[in-house]
Amino acid sequence: MFNNINNNEIKIIDTTLRDGEQTSGVVFFKKDKIKIAKELDKLGVEIIEAGIPIVSKDEIDILQTLNKMKLNSELLTWNRLKKEDILASLETGIKNIHISVPISDIHIYKKLKKNRNWILIETKKMIEFAKSYNLNISIGAEDASRADEKFLIKFYKLVEKLGIKRVRYADTLSVLNPITTNKIITKLKNEISCDIDFHGHNDFGMATANAFVAYKSGAKFISTCVNGIGERAGNTALEEILLSLKYLDNEKDNYKLNRLYNLSKIVEKSSKIKIAENKPVVGERVFSHESGIHVDGLLKAKEIYQFLNPNDINRKNKILLGKFSGKSALKYFLDSSNINKCNSSFYNLAKELS
Repeated sequence: MFNNINNNEIKIIDTTLRDGEQTSGVVFFKKDKIKIAKELDKLGVEIIEAGIPIVSKDEIDILQTLNKMKLNSELLTWNRLKKEDILASLETGIKNIHISVPISDIHIYKKLKKNRNWILIETKKMIEFAKSYNLNISIGAEDASRADEKFLIKFYKLVEKLGIKRVRYADTLSVLNPITTNKIITKLKNEISCDIDFHGHNDFGMATANAFVAYKSGAKFISTCVNGIGERAGNTALEEILLSLKYLDNEKDNYKLNRLYNLSKIVEKSSKIKIAENKPVVGERVFSHESGIHVDGLLKAKEIYQFLNPNDINRKNKILLGKFSGKSALKYFLDSSNINKCNSSFYNLAKELS
């Protein structure tokens, strides 16, 4: 399937503190952002997209605090194609800025009431303006997956000529699938030499699959959110893409995956968005087993019915009793519960099963 196999190690741009906070009803307070940023740093995330300075003076204050923490992860601010946004970013002290540019005709003509030529001219102006302050700039194409491909490539080639080293391809409305993701990322890699950051949304439940394919097709950077939070149905889940690449693609493990579950719980508490119990990787029940056939196999050898090792992310298997439990599960439960002769009926049952 993959016409352009990526030989580079994946790099993560986690946008929990930016796109994650754009989830309806979510507000991260200063203490939340500090705690989440520290955990992302300990995990080993390369870049933390930490916020949007133009939002408020409070946001600038938070970003100034994060910048003074001297994390190993690079900090990145998010900006519109406006001078005032860039000036607000300057106040934070953060040297890495991302400028998002609406690139589909729907956004250009209907949202901005502008035209394609205006986009190219204004992008050049803003890049030159940001460069005058010695900022490190990445450029994003908003709604790239609905843009005219020829214009999108023209746009990327322009910013590349202006010295931009990393561009974002944003599937803003989640219109891609793994097949179309492979096609467009492969095409872009053949047209431009910039590093590509794939920013996927999850409206149809394909964000992780699309991100996986984007990476295999040549995207070096993947944008993520912890627990998959974000606008509407959310973004590519950090925990899902990291574990998928490790287990399904033998990707070298450069991250402290044993910190993922703790990070997930911190974001769950701070965002007040309850994680589904069957949420991949971090859901409470994803390492729980009840079915007799599964439990019997699991007790003989964990790999029979558990491909993802819970120990990798500081979790454990659980055996539950229920409608589908068999003798193996019941015996395991009785033995582990230290049933003794005082509980005669249970003891006799345990003895019968042994």
